[in-house]
Amino acid sequence: MKRVTIRYWIRCLVLMFLIIGLITACSHHTVKNTVSPTNLASKDCRVVQHTMGETCVPINPQRIVTFSLPTLGNAIALGVKPLGSTYVDMLDEHTYLKSKVKGINSLGISSPNLEKILLIKPDIIIGWNAERQFYPLLSQIAPTVLFNWQNKTWRDLFDFVTQVLGKEEAAQQAWEHYHQRVEKLKAALGDRYKNKEISLVFLAPGVIFSETKNSFPDFILQDVGLQRPQAQNAIAPSAQLYFSLEELEKADGDVMFVGTLTDDSQNFLEELKQKPLWKHLRAVQQNHVYPINYLTWRGGNLLAADAVIDDLYKYLVNTQ
Repeated sequence: MKRVTIRYWIRCLVLMFLIIGLITACSHHTVKNTVSPTNLASKDCRVVQHTMGETCVPINPQRIVTFSLPTLGNAIALGVKPLGSTYVDMLDEHTYLKSKVKGINSLGISSPNLEKILLIKPDIIIGWNAERQFYPLLSQIAPTVLFNWQNKTWRDLFDFVTQVLGKEEAAQQAWEHYHQRVEKLKAALGDRYKNKEISLVFLAPGVIFSETKNSFPDFILQDVGLQRPQAQNAIAPSAQLYFSLEELEKADGDVMFVGTLTDDSQNFLEELKQKPLWKHLRAVQQNHVYPINYLTWRGGNLLAADAVIDDLYKYLVNTQ
């Protein structure tokens, strides 16, 4: 116990000295995060508005850190590979990003690892409002911009990352690729799902929910021209509809996609399959229940959208 305590305090002291040293070395970053926009804009940086105010970001950042998988995916979709990101450790071989994150440093899960970020020496940090509490420290390390999810969609996040990185041309190409795939998929589907309802169900241990209207997967299904069950085609807080086992009819549809994240949530699915209410679902009786990757279908970026379209081809076109 004593050894652990000493190690803990040593790490704290190291981190403190790193922060002090970096604040001194990077004092111009502090200015960029606090000075008024009229004094900020220059040939070396441009002003970006975000949830914490206005920050002057480098014109051509090279050492980039991202928080959250949607932000990471957006950067990669724009042709930029960050040096570090949070949530990298959650990716497995079935996740759309796994093959694209080799060499990217893991910076923690829910809380960013400040010590690792300091060692990367980023020239821009891109996050969202979940990191507000860390902003005073992060903005001392490098210019930091945080996206505000309130009343925004995944497309707004993509536009935000595009603006921060100055990748408008790459963004246009990425959208063209997406729309081309959507149109090809619509042509492949034809009218076979014209009056069919596509249900989305995600499971955590003891928890059942669906992504509702204006969520990431719902946007894609809308673009493709696929309908949702009435219960899921509604506005809900954070675009998520939670329901109990007794309300399982809200999960029903002609086709049901089911996503699980962990072994525990997979075990919960196996328990649900034994319930009479599950067995009476239309999609279950017609054998139209398909497994999907939880992180992919909730990915919130164009790379994930590409993988979702792959799944729609796999289950709705190639199985027919």
